[in-house]
Amino acid sequence: MSRTVIDLDDEALEAAARELGTSTKRDTINTALREVTARYRRLRALDEARELVAEGALDIDLLLDKSAYRPTSAGAADDDRDTGAHE
Repeated sequence: MSRTVIDLDDEALEAAARELGTSTKRDTINTALREVTARYRRLRALDEARELVAEGALDIDLLLDKSAYRPTSAGAADDDRDTGAHE
């Protein structure tokens, strides 16, 4: 981790700390940097998915059809759980 001396907007820092639930300047800045990075990665992924849909390479309706996820049968959820009762 590097150490840097910078001037900060105290009001913006306080507002960010409230939104992020952080209590120190260090935590606020590090959390904000991570969240901004993650947000832009998600936006890029969304743009890429939109391009694939526009090109016909991705069927968004199929992805959103939850009935096509996994077929389930009655009691299947109970059979798949490991409750530790067999030990």
